[in-house]
Amino acid sequence: MSSEMSEKLISGLKIPTADDAFEWSPPLRALPVPGIRRMVNLAATMENVIHLSIGQPDFPCPKHIVDAYIHALQKGETGYTMDAGLPELLKELASYYSKRTGREITEDNILVTTGATEAMYLSISVTAAPSRQFLIPDPCFPLYAPLVRMHGGEVKAIPTRAESGHQLDPQEVIDAIGPRTFAIILNSPSNPTGTVYPQETIEAIVQEAAYQGVKVISDEVYDHLLLDDLDYASVLGHTSDLDHVMIASSFSKTFSMAGLRIGWVISSQGTIKMLRRYHMFTTTVANTPSQWAGVAALRGGSQCIDEMVKEYRHRRDRIVQLVSESPHLTGYWPQGSFFIFPSLPLHTNASHVALRMLEEIGVCVVPGEAFGESCTNSLRISYSTSIEKIEEAFSRMIPWLAKQDL
Repeated sequence: MSSEMSEKLISGLKIPTADDAFEWSPPLRALPVPGIRRMVNLAATMENVIHLSIGQPDFPCPKHIVDAYIHALQKGETGYTMDAGLPELLKELASYYSKRTGREITEDNILVTTGATEAMYLSISVTAAPSRQFLIPDPCFPLYAPLVRMHGGEVKAIPTRAESGHQLDPQEVIDAIGPRTFAIILNSPSNPTGTVYPQETIEAIVQEAAYQGVKVISDEVYDHLLLDDLDYASVLGHTSDLDHVMIASSFSKTFSMAGLRIGWVISSQGTIKMLRRYHMFTTTVANTPSQWAGVAALRGGSQCIDEMVKEYRHRRDRIVQLVSESPHLTGYWPQGSFFIFPSLPLHTNASHVALRMLEEIGVCVVPGEAFGESCTNSLRISYSTSIEKIEEAFSRMIPWLAKQDL
């Protein structure tokens, strides 16, 4: 890697020291620079880069949703909603989840948030505290662990492995529960691995957590992006009550609405009341026209989702084949989302590989260290891009990898 590239990478991204950042709070100084942003920001300074790094759908938002957003603006729906969310959206969400899970969900069980990121931020922030331990699969989305640590909590990682498709062993999770364990964080389908946890895994973890008085926080933002013939195992469908669970989701991935920033948390009425209090001191309310767009999304049927999933499945099938043909990469069969997380040979520094790949052949992927400590030899590859770009990226990667001594 050239010195110029190294300087570009670290420019503006160093964590301030105590000397030059004494005015900032210690929790803020402790937050890492996200590895995803690091790669994307660096790639933005270059030309002819193919992105296999982006974690958002590349499909246009469906027309009926866009029309509803525009209509809300034209009607003057630009003021605040109720802090819990637009009543019409709360009603649609409650009806949708009641039908999908077979349990009664009311509007009082839901808080509308500014994307699933705020939903997870609230859920973790109101529970993490000194002496409280959180069990988190490794690798995982890079939001969870920093938020736990930011609020004084402790993270205990549960490593998963490429050879088992990064499936979470429920017995390992149960065995890891100790006297200081306060919560377990789940994410299925997973970002970065694309792994979908089966019903027996979710049921075993949720039931044992309830028995031991441990909360479960579940990020289910990719719940509709199932690429094989699977029944989705939501925590909502496997808990005896809502008192010890918080489920976060959003419209972002399902309806290609990432920039409209509408998510939600589902939990017990008591938990939602507490989250609403915190929500009023963060974003106050979610974007009003976007909430009306969400109402249209839920009322508009699933045809647009089916079409996107069909294309993701086609891309997944091809990218699994391409990974298997790539020297030094070991893949598996991801069943959901739009990611695969192949590994390089043990002890390979995937960050160095990813940076050199970006510099030398213009292909941007995200190194595994962005997602945990057990996967520094892995790369996250996103297939939320056209099949033509995927083919072009691997036409560069395969011969380049063949020349590497890893």
